[in-house]
Amino acid sequence: MDIWIIRDGEKTGPIHDFEIRRQIEEGRLPATTPAWHEGLDAWKPLIEIDLFTREFEHTRLPQVPSPSESENTREPDPSAAPLSLAPTRYGRRFWARWFDLSLYSGMWWLGMWAARQDLEAALLNPWVMFLRYLPWFAFEALLLHQFGTTPGKWLLGLEVHNRDGSRLSLTEAVRRALRVMFSGVGFGWGLLAVFCQALSLFTAKRLGSALWDHSGGHQVTSSPLKPFRLIALIVLFFGALQLQMIVISPYLFKVAGETFPELKAEYDRNTPWHLPQRSVPAP
Repeated sequence: MDIWIIRDGEKTGPIHDFEIRRQIEEGRLPATTPAWHEGLDAWKPLIEIDLFTREFEHTRLPQVPSPSESENTREPDPSAAPLSLAPTRYGRRFWARWFDLSLYSGMWWLGMWAARQDLEAALLNPWVMFLRYLPWFAFEALLLHQFGTTPGKWLLGLEVHNRDGSRLSLTEAVRRALRVMFSGVGFGWGLLAVFCQALSLFTAKRLGSALWDHSGGHQVTSSPLKPFRLIALIVLFFGALQLQMIVISPYLFKVAGETFPELKAEYDRNTPWHLPQRSVPAP
């Protein structure tokens, strides 16, 4: 959304709300700065505009507890793993995302095969390939609402919270999942996914956090990596990729074999372990 502000007596704008949030977090825009956006009937201080109320709540200095409150405050557990903001842990977040998608995709293809669906038709149908991740993002929203993490994020020590430390509401989690689905991974669809990943990295470096977290007022916290979780992620990740290939490779090579017969013959000679192809019963 485009915002206009009055700074040093001059009207400035339009400025995207992402940039306004960043300047608020950096302390460059005070709460009393007059601002306006389409839909407002008058200029208002930034702190009175719903879009930015949360940002000012997060930038307030913490109050010093009274002596009685300090006495009742439990000492922190020194054995607890410290949490830190992870706006630059792009590697962890990238692999956590694609681990989740790969694990889901492997189970999705296996379910399609077990249900005796026409996998060859699914592979050739661009809409099926475009929309197959929709159920995952609905499930991801539920996981973030309930637990603040997903399988991939948990294995890599990542959690998603609001900036005040609270867990995402279901509505907030759904909005975040939709933003990731559209602008983050492009439905996992070929070159569109590559483009969206590159654009996400660019905007994350510019804003200091991923676009969907910046616009939603969320943060990703991280804890130290645990070796057994990292090993489990690697094993499961390659297992999920292998599962996908076992299920769909016969159909991929069947389609490719119509154009390149020698490719299918080579595959049949060297890959005797794939699942049997299932034909769809005639109506």
